[in-house]
This record gives sequence, structure tokens and C-alpha cells, in this order.
Amino acid sequence: MSLWSIVSHMPPEEFSGLFAEFPRSLRCLLADWLENQPWEFINGSDTFCTSVAGAMLSAMLEKLRGAAGSDGQQCQILQQVSGIENTYRRDPLRLVAVLKAILEGEKAAVMKRDRHLPLSFHRRQEELKFSLGLQRLQHRVREIQALRDSPTASLQLKTAEAKPPESELPTLILEAVKELEAAKQQVLKRIQIWKRQQQLAGNGAVFEENLAPLQKRCESLVEVYFQLHQQVMVASAELGAELLPRLLERFNEVLSSLVKSSFLVEKQPPQVLKTQTKFQAGVRFLLGPQLLKASAKPYMVRADMVTEKQARELALSAYSNALSESTGEIMHNVVALETNPTSGTCCANFKNVLLKKIKRCERKGSESVTEEKCAVLFSTTAALSPSNLSVHLQVLSLPIVVIVHGNQDNNAKATVLWDNAFSEIDRVPFVVAERVPWEKMCDTLNLKFMAEVQTTKGLLKEHYFFLAQKIFNDHSASPEDFQSRSVSWAQFNKEILPGRGFTFWQWFDGVLDLTKRCLKSYWSDRLIIGFISKQYVCKLLSTEPDGTFLLRFSDSEIGGVTIAHVIRGKDGSSQVENIQPFSAKDLSIRSLGDRIRDLGQLRNLYPNTPKDQAFGSHYNKEQTGKDGRGYVSTAIKMTVESERNQQAQSTVGAPPEAPQAQMLSLPMLQPELHPESLSSVLGPICPPGPFCPQPIPTGYPAGESNIGMMVPDSLGSSFPSPSPMLSPSLVMDPALPRCPDLAFRNPVPFMPNQYMPGEASSEPRDEEMPELPPFTPMVDAPLQSSPRWMPPNMDPLPSSEFEQFLQEMSLEGPVLGPPFTPPLQRSGYPGPSASCWGPGESRWDDSVRPGHV
Repeated sequence: MSLWSIVSHMPPEEFSGLFAEFPRSLRCLLADWLENQPWEFINGSDTFCTSVAGAMLSAMLEKLRGAAGSDGQQCQILQQVSGIENTYRRDPLRLVAVLKAILEGEKAAVMKRDRHLPLSFHRRQEELKFSLGLQRLQHRVREIQALRDSPTASLQLKTAEAKPPESELPTLILEAVKELEAAKQQVLKRIQIWKRQQQLAGNGAVFEENLAPLQKRCESLVEVYFQLHQQVMVASAELGAELLPRLLERFNEVLSSLVKSSFLVEKQPPQVLKTQTKFQAGVRFLLGPQLLKASAKPYMVRADMVTEKQARELALSAYSNALSESTGEIMHNVVALETNPTSGTCCANFKNVLLKKIKRCERKGSESVTEEKCAVLFSTTAALSPSNLSVHLQVLSLPIVVIVHGNQDNNAKATVLWDNAFSEIDRVPFVVAERVPWEKMCDTLNLKFMAEVQTTKGLLKEHYFFLAQKIFNDHSASPEDFQSRSVSWAQFNKEILPGRGFTFWQWFDGVLDLTKRCLKSYWSDRLIIGFISKQYVCKLLSTEPDGTFLLRFSDSEIGGVTIAHVIRGKDGSSQVENIQPFSAKDLSIRSLGDRIRDLGQLRNLYPNTPKDQAFGSHYNKEQTGKDGRGYVSTAIKMTVESERNQQAQSTVGAPPEAPQAQMLSLPMLQPELHPESLSSVLGPICPPGPFCPQPIPTGYPAGESNIGMMVPDSLGSSFPSPSPMLSPSLVMDPALPRCPDLAFRNPVPFMPNQYMPGEASSEPRDEEMPELPPFTPMVDAPLQSSPRWMPPNMDPLPSSEFEQFLQEMSLEGPVLGPPFTPPLQRSGYPGPSASCWGPGESRWDDSVRPGHV
């Protein structure tokens, strides 16, 4: 964005005092061309500044005349152009001062309104400054050459012994060397800015990766360097034995700085690096195509892992010392430095690097392994032309956190995020602030969120307020109070949030992952408020009509989104209930839009948007009828039962001898069989007992299709309490056609060997199963001749042994030994192994079988 694109939309009255000597109509015609000229950097009245000002005046007049040809007021504009030419042709530096004042006034007005200038404007101004400085330097070289080639210069060279101590030539050379050093500083600063932007790109910032403009700038400066160096060597006799060595030393320092700084890491290795994992990286030598001397053997670049202490020692030595020992073992870490004449680049690309192992260093204080920073050191030795100078090139990668297990990834990303966001340019490796302003933290979180989710919709001020309350654990401060606070690294990812089991970053990263995987489109459409507390939701919805709902990220769970909605209580008052949060796994089974469509009690998205209007584009098309293979289509739908309904159902129709088991809703489909159809099958082999399907209590509503499993009381404590939430259930769509042999009415107790969602079944699911022969009813007989309950494939005990067994039972009491275990059978019923039964459940044991001794 240019400066003019902002100024042109501002009221003209704000700039009325700027156009006393230059018409505003001409300023409008020049538009952004004016700011793309180096008016602000022409300082002085020497020959160079005067010639540049004159050339810019001619270019401006040509631009205005071309613009006047397409304007309706052509005659008036041409008159103004002629007046400008007559006024400033003899003194172009005066025009420079006038236009510089106009640009300064426009920048001040934009700064007053927006508090900052466009980034592209700063970049363009920096380019103009360097370009003008390079032109000045080239002008100096021509002046020195002209002075040496003039007759008076030749006469001075012949009478050098009689010349005064200071002549015109040494003065020009000293000024030229000073300007060369200034241009070098600009190049080095630009390289540092590129490195910093590359680091911020690790957090999601926009990054211009193209190094071609920077390489061209380096090559242009080196070219002028050699021209000036040549003039100095030719004039060495006139410079004297005292001045010449000092000049040559300054020349060497300029070239050495440019060469070492132009060795860059173009492709950074992963900043969270897991051992035994391959990765890629690449380095580029910007001055390689220009300075690298041809060699029979290619120059080799080596990659080594270094600790933070080693990186600090290398930086303090200006990367002149060689690495003594690598802190990790890297495979395939030597690659050739190759020059490509077509693209004009000199690169070394590491394509199959593998960190085999890492040697941990001593950590300070409570620092964990995920706070330990390392780096990859790329190094090579090369000879430069034309002087055949040998240089040792070294460059460090961005900080890397090495992990050995995936569960360390979250905390490692926090270390990298903090370092990328808050490190300073040209710092001592890898020093970073322990506390930063909350305002900077907000910018960092917003940048990371937009980059990870890949959306243009960032966080809002209301979101920052909620995040501040969460990280500072302060619900009494105002948004303005938080702006003056600073947040520490410990608050970010070391201290556990009050009443939770995770840190602030772990919670925020869970939101990032959930939104990226399942909620990107919903967030981009602003359908999710997300970052809002449960208490504030109640305040918002308390005055809304029934069925009003909103979506928010769970405050107590990592990576969950919940629906808060208004219902009417029994006493007629409005109540806000929160449905149990959905994880990414839940939303992969059924999308958020389809879940919202399933719930008829949800009507309007807060504040008053009908849900079908808001989420209609997110609904998935439901399939009906038969598919291409002739199967009847099915669908999964979600229902919600409030806590009080569940409590009422759990107390109605429960058998007096056993408490009602808890209901745990599961996202699964399980066909139900009529109890009467089971009696003929299970009766002969499965007498009534705790392990067999029992008649369902009448407290459950008939005709509903809730899919759940029965969980004994002893297991209830291992599941989260549903008290503050509504528990969702996934059910079969009752509107779809069904198989006439199956009825989806009452819940069936969960059988432990049933397959859960996501588990692989070893049995074919889409093939017709063979019919089993009918069970032959067994007739009750005397106990001595034919016991009623016998495992298959086991012969009955002889009569005498069986009577002895009964006598022992009557004398010794109940059998306390291990329960009877029948042999394994190929059947659909659960086996008797301990892994199939939960704590407190009955097993196949004679001692607990009703009607048996």
C-alpha cells in the first residue's frame, strides 16, 4: 500500500497549508510517483545533488505533461507545468525542498490518524536511500578518476614531494571510503531485516523469500568496491605510507563483512525437530556467483548441531573460530556448494538429513528439555577471486528444540513461538525477554491463529479481553487495564491455570488444532464467538428467547467446542445450558453443522440469525433410499437429553434389588432385538442372570432411538460427570426405512466384545452371514442324570462323583476357589476372560448362577 492511497481518501482540508508553492492538482496527477523518488535523501548542494535534482525535475515535467494529455483541463494543467518549469529550472534544489515538505506533511497526517505508515512505504524508502547512496558512490569514483586523469593531477603526481600535506585526491578518497562503509551498513541491515522476517514467518507472518533483490544489491556494492579499491591502489604513492595501510584495512573489513553476511540459510530446518526424523535445509551464498573462484573439487558445506552455549561462543568470535565438537549426530550432513549459471545462484541443498541422536547439555534452574534451544551450524571454506583469498563461512539456523517423543511437541512449539516473536535483531544467541507487553502477545497470538487456521478473520478485541482474563486469572480488570500489563514466559507455558490441568498455551494450541481441522469455515464465516467465558455467555443469553444459541470454545477442556442455548425451565424462567463439548474426533463422526441441524431446540444463532440461514451452507446432504449396491441408506443423528430428564428416567421402573445403572451415550449404532425373540435362543443355554440381557425398565421413553451403553456404578466415577452439561447421543434416523426384522426401541446393554467406533472388525460387515441351525430345546431332567447347565463339549461327571461333590459342598459351604471357566467357543457372546468384564460385574460362575447348586 502506498502513502498516496491513504492520503487521497483523507479530507483535503488537512493538507491545505502544504500547497502554497506547488498546486494540489499537480500533486493529485503525480499520485504515488512522487513518493517513489528520493526527494528526502537529497541533502546538500554539491554537484551530485544538483545533477540528481535537475534530472528529477525533468522526469516530473514529462510525467505531468503525459498526464495532462488525458485530462479535461489540459490547458490549465499545461500552464501550471510551465510555471513550475520556469520557477525551478534554475534552482532544482528548491523544488526538492518544497516536495520534501509536502511528503513530510502527508506522513505526519497519516501517523496522527493511524499511528503507523504502510510497511511497503518503509521498504520503498529504504530502497531509494540505498540506490541514491550507490549512485553517489559511483559519482565519487568518477570524480577520483577525472581528477587523476586531469593535467593538473598529473603535474601534482610529478611534484608529489613538494605538494601540501592534504591534497584534493586523498580527501575525495576518504569521503568515498566513508560512503562505501555507509552503503555496507545499509546492506548488512537489510540482511538482518530479511533474517528477522524469516524468523517471524515461523509464527505465520508474511515473508518475501525472494533473495534476488538482496543479491543484486550485494553484487552492485561489491562491484563499486573493486572500482574504488583499484583507484586507491593506483594512487598509493600520493596517499603516503601512513594513510594507505589504514585505507586498505578498512577495505578488507568492508569486503569481509559483506562476504560473511551474504552466507545465509535460505531454507530453515524445522524448529521443532524430532530425532530419527529426516528433514531438509538449504544455504545460499549471495556473492558466490561473483566471487567464488573456480575449483577442481567442489566446495563442501557441513551441517553440525550446536548448543546455545556453543552458538553464543561462535557469535562472540564473529564466526571466526571453528566448531570443536558437535552436540548431536547428524547423518548425510555434507553437501556440495554448487553454482547455477542459469539462475545465477550459489546454493547447497540438504535433502535427506537425519538427526540420529542429541547430547543434552546441563539445564539451568527449572528449565525442561522442551526449553532447551539448539541450532544447526552450516560451515564451509572457500577461495575468493581475484585475490585468491581463503575465507571460512559459517551461519547458524534459527533456534531449534529437539524432541524425542510426540508428546513433547506442544511445549516445544511454545518455546519456538516465544523466541520467534520476541527476540531482537542481531542478538546474542539465543537471548530473549522473560516478560513482554500484553499488547505484543495479542499480536503474536492473532498472527499464529490466522496462519494455523489459514483464515483472514483474526481475533477481535473481545477475544483479547477473554484471553487476558484467562492468562492473568483476573476477572475484575477492564480491557484498558490489561493493555499496560506484561505477561511472563511462566504465565504463558509453565504455570498451570487455576483449577485446570494445563497451561495457557496448551489450551490455546488445542483450540488452534480443533479450529484448523474441523471449524475453519465456521470461524471464517464468523459463526463461532469462541473465546468467551461461560459466565459471560449466561449474561448474554439470559434475556434472549428460547432456542437462541452460540458456539464457544470449552474453557475446561483442551480442544473442545460447545453449544450454549436458552431453554425454558419448569418454573417458566429462562435457563442457559451447555452441551458437552465436541472434540475433533466427535466432529469427524458428524460435523458441527449437521449436529446443529439435528437439535430442534436450537432456533436462532445469537443474536437473532435463524440457524438454517447461518449454517445452511455447512449442512451435508443426507442420503435416502438405497445406494448403488442395493443397501438401504442409514444416517447418524444427535439428540440431547437434559440432566433432569436422565435423573427422572433413572428412578422410574428400576428393579428393587439392583440400582439403576448409569447411561453413557456413545457415538455408535447397535441394532436391538426383541426380548421375546431372544428367549427361545438364550433360554436353553443362558438362564436369567446378571450377565444376560434383562427386560429394560419402563422408565426409558418408548420409541426413542438413543444409543447408549449400560455402565455399572463402580465404573461411573471414571467418566466425567454430566452435571453441568447436556449429554449428546447419536441415534439412527427414525425417518429412514428399516429392516422389518429389527426394531430400534429400547437400549440394549452394552456387550464388552462389541466393536467401538474406530476399531477394526475381523468379521466381514457387508456380506450375508450364514444362518445358524436352531438350538434344540433341552428338557429338564433329574440333576444326577443330566445337569441343566453344562459347557459345550464337556462330558457330565459320573453319578457317583457328582454325589460326592454335592456332599462336599454341603459340608464345606460355598466354593471359594476360582470360578468355573468353560472352554472358548466361536460365538457372538462375550467370553469369560477377565478382560471382558468390568469391576463388579458377574462372571460365568456356578456360585452365582440362579437355580443351580
